[in-house]
Amino acid sequence: MAKGRELKGRIKSVENTRKITRTLEMVATSKMKRTQDRVSAARPYAEALREVIASLYSPDLAERFPLLRQPAEVKNAAVIMMTANRGLAGAFNANLIKETRATIARLEGEGVNVELHAVGKKGLGYFRYLGRTIASTRTDIGDKPSAAEAADIVNDLMARFARGELDAVYVVYPNFKSILSAPPTAVQVLPVQPPEAGAKQRDYILTPDAETILGELLPLYVRNAVYRALVELTAAFYAAQRTAMKNATDNASDMLKILGRTYNRARQASITQEIAEIVGGAAALQG
Repeated sequence: MAKGRELKGRIKSVENTRKITRTLEMVATSKMKRTQDRVSAARPYAEALREVIASLYSPDLAERFPLLRQPAEVKNAAVIMMTANRGLAGAFNANLIKETRATIARLEGEGVNVELHAVGKKGLGYFRYLGRTIASTRTDIGDKPSAAEAADIVNDLMARFARGELDAVYVVYPNFKSILSAPPTAVQVLPVQPPEAGAKQRDYILTPDAETILGELLPLYVRNAVYRALVELTAAFYAAQRTAMKNATDNASDMLKILGRTYNRARQASITQEIAEIVGGAAALQG
């Protein structure tokens, strides 16, 4: 009955694993709902900022603001890579790392000097393993990222861009569209892009003047772009973890069915063998 005992041990192990994956699935589902609410709350604010900046923008004002400087040639760029601090989320972190590598390869292929800034342990560990220099790291941002944390990430890069030390800043993050869709995306946050020709402009009564307001809104716009990326990173991570843990729980249930049938067959075979041995022994004694 050694095989039966071995199967019972495997069944117990799979049952324990299923309990863990089911618990993680429930936790991820709960947290995902709250992070989705933060994503929904952040988007209208970002859209309003974009509309106001588009309405205030004019070519003569643009020349006075460093964050609107459009360099003739990009020589130095920074890439902010956002990954999660934890795993158990399928290919979530791997896809973000892949997008980061593609972005760096594209920029370096164009002759750009690229420096990497890492947010999250998973991406940081990967590029450290490759031996790439990391300009700055943040692994202390939790499930509720704040505007202050976003500002800490990008303030120094904005100052360096304004001084001309950087010509572009990119953020790699998951663009959260739905629970099942959050493709990794590389977005350029600096320089701030001017509105497209023909874009709708609203008529505002300005107090104080447009130059003063634009000077305050441009840094806020860049910080908000990074904040949105952090919020969408959290929502996409829990969506990916929920899906991965649900699949793991379903696979464990299927495995338990197979192991249960195998155990029952082994036990029946053992019982049949014991009966045959008893019958055979009885027949030998009668003979």
